[in-house]
Amino acid sequence: MRKVQSTNFENRQKIIAACPISYTLALIEGRWKPMILHQLFSGVCRYGEIKKAIPIITERMLTAELKELELRELLHRIPYEEATLKVEYRLTERGESLRTVFQQLWQWGKSDKAVHAPALVK
Repeated sequence: MRKVQSTNFENRQKIIAACPISYTLALIEGRWKPMILHQLFSGVCRYGEIKKAIPIITERMLTAELKELELRELLHRIPYEEATLKVEYRLTERGESLRTVFQQLWQWGKSDKAVHAPALVK
């Protein structure tokens, strides 16, 4: 959680407001959000399917990231009233609109990684 009254937070908000690229990156920032969204591009997924596709994410982090993506209106959480708790996630229209952005990032990353992978920042 960031301190809302910090200069760093204020500067970040100004950058996001001024730059559409920074705004977009702020929506999908984080270690796990791109992987979760990528999984949902294949269609509706249950929690367990997402967890299985990203086995190194903790349950706590997956739950937190899904809630954040829902708050950002990038996915819908669909609970079902059944004997066993069943919840599915699907992209909203807004989330789906990121598909081409992700495809372009994927292609760029794939080609750049082939040339510059050893130069990754630690």
